[in-house]
Amino acid sequence: MNRFFPLLGCVLLSVMALRVEAQVTNGTYRSLTDANSARVVALGGLPLAIHDADLQTATFNPSAICPNMHNQLSLSYVGDFNLGTNYASVQYSRTFEKVGSFAASVQYYNYGEMPYVSESGNPEEGSFGVSDYALTLGWGRELTDKWSIGANLKYAGLQYESYHAGAVAVDVATTYWAYSNWAFTLTARNIGLQVFNDFDNRGAKLPLSVDFMASKKLAHLPLTLFFAYDDIQQWNKIHTDTLVSPNYDPVTGQFDEPSKTAKFFTNLVCHLVVGGELELGKNLVLRASYNYGTRYNMGVPEKRTLVGFSAGFGVKIKAFQIDYSFSRNNIVGSPHFLTLRLDMSKF
Repeated sequence: MNRFFPLLGCVLLSVMALRVEAQVTNGTYRSLTDANSARVVALGGLPLAIHDADLQTATFNPSAICPNMHNQLSLSYVGDFNLGTNYASVQYSRTFEKVGSFAASVQYYNYGEMPYVSESGNPEEGSFGVSDYALTLGWGRELTDKWSIGANLKYAGLQYESYHAGAVAVDVATTYWAYSNWAFTLTARNIGLQVFNDFDNRGAKLPLSVDFMASKKLAHLPLTLFFAYDDIQQWNKIHTDTLVSPNYDPVTGQFDEPSKTAKFFTNLVCHLVVGGELELGKNLVLRASYNYGTRYNMGVPEKRTLVGFSAGFGVKIKAFQIDYSFSRNNIVGSPHFLTLRLDMSKF
C-alpha cells in the first residue's frame, strides 16, 4: 500500500501530460516560469531532483517540501542592470504534524517605467508601470523513505498601466530517491486557466511544462550531477520561420530544410539541460549548467556567446546561506540572482 500512492502520482502526471498537450509552453504569465532562486537558476532553472531541505527548491518542485524546511525563510533578488528590470521573492515554510509541510511564496517582477507613445510611434508625455506577481502555496509530504509527493496552488497577476489580468494554476510533483545516490523528479507545472483579463476577451494560455530531472551524487568526489529533460509535452522545438536560423540564406531569402536526422538531434538536445554542483569543504559550493534550448532560441548563429550558460556559488555561515548566480539567457546581458536563506529556528 505504501507504494501505491507514489505510483498513482506518476500515472496522474503522465495522464496530465497527455491531456494538456495542446497547451502552449510559452504563455502570457511568464512569472510562472521564470526562476528567481539563485541555486535553481545556476542549475538550469528547472525543478531540481534533490532533497536537502533547501527552501529555494520548493517553488518549482513541491515534492521537495519536507519537515526539515520548518521555519526557514528565503529572500531573493534579481537585477538586470542592462534592461533596468528587477525581481524579488519571499518564501517561508512550516510543518504541521499529520498534515504535512507547507511553503508559501510571494514573487514580484518589476519591468520598470514605459514611456507613452502614439500609434505612429511618437513619444508622448508621461510613463506607466509594468509588473507581474505570483502567489504560491505549496504542500509536500514524504510517503516513505524513498518517495515524496507535493503540489502547488498559484495565483498569477499582471498589471500593465491600468489593465489587469489574473490566472490560477496548480503544480504536481513526485520525487524518488534511488540507491547509489540517484534521485528522480517528475513535475507538471502551470496546469490552469485565466480567470479575468482587462486587455481583451481572449483567453490566454498558461505556460505549461512537464519536466523530468535526475541527479547523481558521486561516491568518491563531492560532486552532484544534474540531468533534465524539459517540456515533455512538446517534442518540436525547431523554429523554421526565424530569420536568424543557420539554415536561412539572407541573400536568396530561402530556408534550407534540414534533414530528418538533423531535426531529431536538434529537437533532442533542445530538451536537455546538464549541470553540476561541486562542494569545496562544508561551507562553499560551486554550480554551473548549460541549456542548449536557450542557446538555440536566444543566441545568434555563427556568433560565439555564453547564451544558455548559468553559473554561481553558495556560502554557508552558521544559520545563513548566501547564494549568487548569473544566467546568460540572451545576447544583451546577464541577470544577477542573489538569495539569502535563514533558519529562523536558530535565532
